[in-house]
Amino acid sequence: MIKLFEKNKLRFISFSIIAFLVCYIIQINLIIPLLLVSLCAYLKLNRQNQKNYSFLNLVFLFLLSFASGYFILRQGLAIFYIPFSVIPMLASLLFADLELAFLISLASSVSIASLSNNPFQLGLLSLISGILSSLLVLGARRRVTIMRSGIIIGLIQVVTLIFIDRFHISSADRYLILFLNGALSSIIVLGVLPVFEYLFRTVTNISLLELADFNHPLLQRMIMEAPGTYHHSLVVGNMSESACRQVGANALLARIGAYYHDIGKLEKAEYFSENQAVSVSKHDALSPSMSKLIIMNHVKEGVELAKKYKLSPPLVDFITQHHGNSLVYYFYRKALETLEEDQEVKEEGFRYPGPKPNTKETAIVLLADSVEAATRALREPSPARIEEVVHKVINNKFIDGQLDECDLTLKDLEKISAVFIRILSGIYHARVNYPEESRSEPHPS
Repeated sequence: MIKLFEKNKLRFISFSIIAFLVCYIIQINLIIPLLLVSLCAYLKLNRQNQKNYSFLNLVFLFLLSFASGYFILRQGLAIFYIPFSVIPMLASLLFADLELAFLISLASSVSIASLSNNPFQLGLLSLISGILSSLLVLGARRRVTIMRSGIIIGLIQVVTLIFIDRFHISSADRYLILFLNGALSSIIVLGVLPVFEYLFRTVTNISLLELADFNHPLLQRMIMEAPGTYHHSLVVGNMSESACRQVGANALLARIGAYYHDIGKLEKAEYFSENQAVSVSKHDALSPSMSKLIIMNHVKEGVELAKKYKLSPPLVDFITQHHGNSLVYYFYRKALETLEEDQEVKEEGFRYPGPKPNTKETAIVLLADSVEAATRALREPSPARIEEVVHKVINNKFIDGQLDECDLTLKDLEKISAVFIRILSGIYHARVNYPEESRSEPHPS
């Protein structure tokens, strides 16, 4: 923790000075910048996983919330016009992290309340609206969920004000404005959510479900041009989703990431085994070095297609990381077998460029991708052989260091193995050979 503070010392000092100067200029109680600096220190020093958010993104959301409240109050409008729940909703949807949404709600509530003549009323309304709206939209997969949350928040804000007023209901206009405030906040969130997804380079459950539509141009191309890869991606998606549920990872993100992880194979689909006829291979006429270039190039081609079709960066991570820097073992062995005395084959030349998976979701897709391909190659799959292959592949990936940069534990790997074995045994189990029906010749009529 001390090392982390030393590393970020300049940032802490700069942020503190700016916060104090801004608060002094706009005449806010200087206890507010102390609170903000404390929250920043907590986020930097005590948060273990910072991969799903950027500190600058959080600052931007806070400033947006504070600026809207400051503008409304300085225009002489009532506090009930401040959209209390917009920023907490956005934080919960964009980062899928309640703690972050709560911290933003706290910072915004205290800061905005300091601008009002009635800080208790404003702070309480803002904090309750922020916390509950974050809870209501967390993990939302449909737009109607956000709309419903806005209506509920509007009602909650009305009830909160009634309690603050000690059940002394005066003007009905205030309560109507507060109710409409919650409902309109949800409409604002729906309108600006795609903009924030683009700015923050992230993706929400709503966008992921839109990408799951099989009418998406990339998926349609896979169905027509690379049907084997398409089927492989569906199986990997189902395996990854089930495994993520077992280890507490984002199951929907893993499934959609798996759908698109092999889109680079569209450029030369016939060179990949799942799209080839059993007895024919395009690689028979190529050298191992040329074959491995074609195989490895599907990662680069996938990234270019993802940019062309404007896929979100979290999905591009599945394309770049689903092989890590693992070895193209088949063609490496083939190169060694055809090696002449004066030649040398370096293992590094047959490894993918990486990077290694740095999240649970990308690591699980890497494992599912390798396990499914190995199981499909079995000539006579049986539950025992499938179990053996699953354990062997996962162990090899672990020993090769492909899981070094993600948060998967050995216990997680055991759960993942069990899920893979169950699903693959159901898909690739041996079938019963049914006797052919003997058909008699039809009688002439």
